[in-house]
Amino acid sequence: MKALLSRAPGGPDTLAMGELPDREPGAGELRVRVLACGINYPDVLIIEDRYQVKPPRPFAPGSEIAGEVDAIGDGVEGWAIGDRLIAVLGHGGLAEQVMVPVARAVRLPAGRDPIEGAALLMTYATTYHALVDRGQLQPGETLLVLGAAGGVGLAAIEIGKALGATVAAAVSSEAKAAAAQDAGADATLVYGHAPFDKEASKQLADAFKQAVGKSGADVVYDPVGGDYAEPALRSIAWEGRYLVVGFPAGIPKLPLNLTLLKSCDVRGVFWGAFAMREPARDRANVERLLAWWAEGRIQPRIDRTYPLAEGGAAIARLAAREAIGKVMVVI
Repeated sequence: MKALLSRAPGGPDTLAMGELPDREPGAGELRVRVLACGINYPDVLIIEDRYQVKPPRPFAPGSEIAGEVDAIGDGVEGWAIGDRLIAVLGHGGLAEQVMVPVARAVRLPAGRDPIEGAALLMTYATTYHALVDRGQLQPGETLLVLGAAGGVGLAAIEIGKALGATVAAAVSSEAKAAAAQDAGADATLVYGHAPFDKEASKQLADAFKQAVGKSGADVVYDPVGGDYAEPALRSIAWEGRYLVVGFPAGIPKLPLNLTLLKSCDVRGVFWGAFAMREPARDRANVERLLAWWAEGRIQPRIDRTYPLAEGGAAIARLAAREAIGKVMVVI
């Protein structure tokens, strides 16, 4: 089968089309013909050997797929050839076929676009777990979202509004601010590009405070990190919850005296580990997301689609933080 392969550590330009051997599904597996693959920040890291998982090479990146079952392994019940599904895997999605453990397979609702389906699980399930399980966001509270025009950022706006919160969205351009407003943000602010000196950091903290109001942000959703983290933490409310989601701008060093002064919590969000440790709770979260999708309360926004051979360009677009919504590869 054809696949976009990483043969040596490096950036998106090191990826090249190649062949992987065809496989038959093992016990408890579905072989899936991939229709679409969502690009996520771990794809940037895994090809550079900077991710916590380092698969043997050659391998195909891509962890979020939609596809069609074309073979069924022993012991699998409830699935048939031709059924469509979505799933999140460790890697391998930028290929014509992938093996999906049946426990990870989520049925794609009838009539739904597989491209949108492949944009749903990682961003929305991560964000739902963050805001509900870790952030305990309540109706009437204020949510500050950093990187609010990316896939997880737009998901945070939609889920925050579905949960009854007031949402302030922080982005890096006016075009991204417009996308955040379209997703339902109550307030937006455009920040500059890091690094920030002390004065610029203070100005950003003041901008965050103005956006969230005098009481502060009850929950801060931070998939960005870097120099943006401390100013965001300075805008948090008394007993607020700061959610650590990702670090495309670098791993920040937070002054812990701020957590004392605000009596606030800094909480890590690792959806993949949660899904493995508590599959029943994760499945319930996903079912709620599918219901919201059917009701139109959430809607994945597709930034751009690429063919498989141009998957490296898709990863490069995400790495450059140019995307508004999800970058997708169509197989």
